[in-house]
Amino acid sequence: QVQLVESGGGLVQAGDSLRLSCAASGRTSSTYAMGWFRQAPGKEREFVAAISWSGGKTNYADSVKGRFTISRENAKNTLYLQMNSLKPEDTAVYYCAADKNPSRSWAPGFSTAYDTWGQGTQVTVSS
Repeated sequence: QVQLVESGGGLVQAGDSLRLSCAASGRTSSTYAMGWFRQAPGKEREFVAAISWSGGKTNYADSVKGRFTISRENAKNTLYLQMNSLKPEDTAVYYCAADKNPSRSWAPGFSTAYDTWGQGTQVTVSS
């Protein structure tokens, strides 16, 4: 079983940038697709971005396309989410997740593809 720990959240102003990290330990996370999801108060958890195990394929929600970039360093078992041009509507708890299907060649954008989740990190964007 893999364990995931997110970091890098905080309080920023609109237009600022943040980089989230997700450190993985346990089973070999480098052979699994990874994803970022977020949940705002009173809303359902939603997909943000995903990356295939090799890093060769990425997938983004329309709301973050062009502003957020997902990447991974398999040698460090770490997943990243670079968030630029942040907006108040990006305010949420951000979760990283590991795919339940090893060596999937693509990057799934639905939560049921993932079976391991971190505890989340809060991102707050003030206007």
